[in-house]
Amino acid sequence: MHDSSDFPFDETLSVLKSQLPANLQSPRVGIICGSGLSGLASSLKDSVLISYEKLPGFVQSTVPGHKSILAFGLIGDVPVVAMLGRFHPYEGHKLSSVVYPVRVMARMGVKYLIVTNAAGALNPNLAVGTIVVIQDHIALPNLTGMNPLLGPQISDTYSRFIPLSDAYSRHLRRLLFLSAHNLLLPSNALAEGVYAWVSGPTYETAAEGRFLRAAGADVVGMSTVPEVLTAREEGMEVMVLSLVTNMVVIPDGYRSVREEVEAELAGKLTNPVLDEVVSHEEVLALGKEKGDLMKTLVEKTIQLITA
Repeated sequence: MHDSSDFPFDETLSVLKSQLPANLQSPRVGIICGSGLSGLASSLKDSVLISYEKLPGFVQSTVPGHKSILAFGLIGDVPVVAMLGRFHPYEGHKLSSVVYPVRVMARMGVKYLIVTNAAGALNPNLAVGTIVVIQDHIALPNLTGMNPLLGPQISDTYSRFIPLSDAYSRHLRRLLFLSAHNLLLPSNALAEGVYAWVSGPTYETAAEGRFLRAAGADVVGMSTVPEVLTAREEGMEVMVLSLVTNMVVIPDGYRSVREEVEAELAGKLTNPVLDEVVSHEEVLALGKEKGDLMKTLVEKTIQLITA
């Protein structure tokens, strides 16, 4: 089995029980908030906020746009728990720490996990601001030895080999699109797509972007898949919403530097090439702008889950 210090469930659950009223101690829905999307917590009624530093087994989120708070409350009559700030391996956290909150949610009774993230668009047909409902993923770290389910199993009752062909719940996605219809959202507000997980923290090179696009990915990000795998191992239904906050820089062609120099030496004028770059600031700004829409969609979907 794993080192018990990685998973101090009894201690964590004891602290939570001491901090929460009875009606919030068994949440049915868990939410993980991505970069700039912590405004989802404002949907919660009767909310109780608990700092990660008070919870054994929890580490701290160090990324701008992520808080370090576990929020409990009601959406309609449904008790929910939301992570306001997630953990990433690129921060130096062990994968067991990254996914520990998901395992805690499972032990509190969570059956449905809704994960949000900010992502870059690989598909040129996806406009910035689109919410992509993930239907599959490509996880290069998983394929090359960076999988949260590697190692001894946390429980002998779990399956050793987790199928992922059904990782993303069709049931939850259907409810989300019904919610979008009920909210009279335009059809281009949402899309379906494939998410590529990369370890980060660097943004992709143009060549890497072309590679992921050619592999069939529509959006790319540095989180989410570890939580999805863990939630599936824990028996949860999962839905992932990726907010397109930027276009991955993939130029249509490459203008040779050698040819530029040769043209310059031949006395021919050429326009300078300005390389595009992506910044985390624009990711956070778009997350803030679209946060209310994401919040409303998630709220309506949760109400349909238990209707």
